[in-house]
Amino acid sequence: MSGLLAAADVSLGIWGQTFNSHDLVVISLLVLLEGMLSIDNALVLGLLAKRVPKPLQKRALTYGLVGAFVFRIVAVATASYLLKWRIVKLFGGGYLVYIAVKHLFFESKETSEEVVSIDAQGEPELRISGTNAPLTSDQEMLEIQERVPVPFPEQEIRAGKSFWTTVAVIELTDIAFAVDSILAAIALVGSPPEGHAENAPHPKLWVVIAGGVIGLMLMRVAAAMFIRLLEKFPRFEVAAYLLVIVIGVKLLVDWGFNSEADPHRINFHDYTHIEFWVFWLSMAAALCVGFIPARKPADAGKIAH
Repeated sequence: MSGLLAAADVSLGIWGQTFNSHDLVVISLLVLLEGMLSIDNALVLGLLAKRVPKPLQKRALTYGLVGAFVFRIVAVATASYLLKWRIVKLFGGGYLVYIAVKHLFFESKETSEEVVSIDAQGEPELRISGTNAPLTSDQEMLEIQERVPVPFPEQEIRAGKSFWTTVAVIELTDIAFAVDSILAAIALVGSPPEGHAENAPHPKLWVVIAGGVIGLMLMRVAAAMFIRLLEKFPRFEVAAYLLVIVIGVKLLVDWGFNSEADPHRINFHDYTHIEFWVFWLSMAAALCVGFIPARKPADAGKIAH
């Protein structure tokens, strides 16, 4: 029996691209992940920008956004090649597992809990739970240390004297967050179906491109919307990182067990294979974590550490 995806695929008539209702599920998952992770992105960038003089803060964010925008365009443009490189699955899967595990289990140095709120400009910010007081300078630096996914010169950022150093860290941070959605899309579309021409574009390349474009659209506009979602379902951020772990493990398994000669030894895209059910039931379980009620109403909107 042919795979579940192949059985219902409809040709789009463009570069061998195909459509399946399952693709909408993939894109919806990418939107959810991008939206939830955009909260961390927006918080980090806001904290970094505050380290430079106020008249330069918007300029620092704009320059950083331009760099991330260029990177996403390049990543989407080269997605067809990335889908063919097995090494991407190794490094990509390892990276996704690393950032998720780091966030869930090692970001716990704070002595006080914070809540995410919206400031007067409509941007997300962190405040102390209970008192609603703003973070101190030292608390802001601790948040930067834990949330920035790239190494950075701490003393220069703390001093706030180097505009271009801050811009460089903002750009690298934007790029690191942009990598997540590209890798997740690559993981979810999987290998091309059997019999697919070696030099032809991946039939689900459009899904990766759609994920990248949606990521661009959400980079600055989705954080506030998803913060309101967190107010109702405060565990959704944990669910998002659990999804990232499952996707990262899938990439690592793809790399470790599948090869060019036998790309479907472990087949996550055929419902007749047990691994298909293991993967998608794991995804469903991770997503359901987001609907678990908070222990008490005061927990609403908190960022998990």
